Amino acid sequence: MGRKAKPQPERLADKLKELRDKLELGQKPMANALTCEQSPVLPSHVSAFELGKRQPSFITLLRYAQLAGISTDVLLDDTLELPAKLQGKKSIQK
Repeated sequence: MGRKAKPQPERLADKLKELRDKLELGQKPMANALTCEQSPVLPSHVSAFELGKRQPSFITLLRYAQLAGISTDVLLDDTLELPAKLQGKKSIQK
């Protein structure tokens, strides 16, 4: 009795990479910005998220959205595009 894989947004990995590029962050600074007490994130996790090899937790998706100043809907809904310019948080360490 195997479990079916849960449906995933097809464009999530690409959007996470695009988001990081627009914020002009490397993988290590992005991992540091995404990390919180409940959900530590390593640079290797950021890479795996962007390659579609690993799915970020809900908390991590929320952190991505907060860092970019967007709704999680934009990340999860394949029909929505990232804004051309992200407001981002001024406190992100590059």
